[in-house]
Amino acid sequence: MAARQRIMMISTHGYVSAEPQLGRPDTGGQVLYVLELSKCLGRMGYAVDILTRRFEKQPRIDEVDERVRILRFSCGGDDFIPKETLYRHIPEWVQSVHEFVESKRLKYGFINSHYWDAGLAGQALANRLDVPHLHTPHSIGSWKRDNMDGDPEGLERQYNFRRRIRDEKTVYDECDALIATTPQQRDILMGKDYDAPREKIYVVPPGYDDVRFFPVSHATRQALKQELGLQGRIVLALGRLAENKGYDLLIRAMQVVFPRIDDARLLLAVGGPTEPTDHERGQLDQLKSLAAETGHADRVQFRDYIPDAQLPDYYRAADVFALSSRYEPFGMTAVEAMACGTPAVITTEGGLYEQVAWGLEALYANPFDTEAFGHAICAVLRHERVTAQLARYGPQRARASFTWMGIAQQILNILQGFRMRVAVDRRIGEPWRESISS
Repeated sequence: MAARQRIMMISTHGYVSAEPQLGRPDTGGQVLYVLELSKCLGRMGYAVDILTRRFEKQPRIDEVDERVRILRFSCGGDDFIPKETLYRHIPEWVQSVHEFVESKRLKYGFINSHYWDAGLAGQALANRLDVPHLHTPHSIGSWKRDNMDGDPEGLERQYNFRRRIRDEKTVYDECDALIATTPQQRDILMGKDYDAPREKIYVVPPGYDDVRFFPVSHATRQALKQELGLQGRIVLALGRLAENKGYDLLIRAMQVVFPRIDDARLLLAVGGPTEPTDHERGQLDQLKSLAAETGHADRVQFRDYIPDAQLPDYYRAADVFALSSRYEPFGMTAVEAMACGTPAVITTEGGLYEQVAWGLEALYANPFDTEAFGHAICAVLRHERVTAQLARYGPQRARASFTWMGIAQQILNILQGFRMRVAVDRRIGEPWRESISS
């Protein structure tokens, strides 16, 4: 790719902005992923356009930096639309984007779409513009369906799994490359619901900002703990209020920890930057009631959403970071904590645990086995050698595998490999892209 070639990133749902308010509806790790990857590609010399949906009178254009901008296009009215139903309005969005691209005579080297709604848009635009399309699912419909508790018909009404899985397969069949974030995701993509060919799938993990997340001295960690008003040995969990995050499982797991570690405290920093919805308030009340039922309410502390700028200090002030999700495509918060030198105990109901060495870089356990998860936390808090080993090798693993620069280079390598195959196909007379209706 020539210097300054333009790249199209598509992330249609949620509140995508230059300074994202993480925790708002449908606004979390994916938005951060797209922004950080785009900024890194910008630093490497490319011009990047992040295309998303415009609603609630947001500006049409946001300048992220001199090489990255956010372009918003309306569809479906001016109200927020949940990601489960946004697919109904994607054709309108695609038409608006195509008209803009043609009117501005923009040329893109490739499209990278994120999540299935953007995948539909990305494939339609790739067909119209005749450019390669790389798709990053982030989460996969069949996996989410199979790992959610509740009435199947009720879940179907809420999440539209049948429609989602059908559309995902269409995107996976037609895109030029699939970027899975874990080997587990790759296996699901190759499974019975999607049957994607192995040679089309590349495993590229999410990245983290190594300029912000790095270890500090023990003295600095203790000073941060005092500054943040924390006492005792802190087990930290944070994120938006969602049942899949498994905060209830973590509270139950702490019943193993509290009797064994006298000064242990659980800090739950959960929620978003805006006022919680009635459903979120209900979830929070349930968690507080569960803490009271276990008899340890005084040792479970609830804090509101932590602004992004304060995240590194909270990671460093914690003695253990716990990722107890019922299902988790990857687990970026755990990588950030590891990068800060904080020992992490992570879920086996996700992809990250397959990429770390147990006992050396992190510990992992099944959060549904709350006793096992609790004992893993105890192992860190009780044994200094375990703590020291995780604090040393966790950051090394993060730097070696998960920095944004490394992630960006892997994606460019995928594109280069694809283009080389296209060149060979053309030489032997094969079309590089079948004609598929958008």
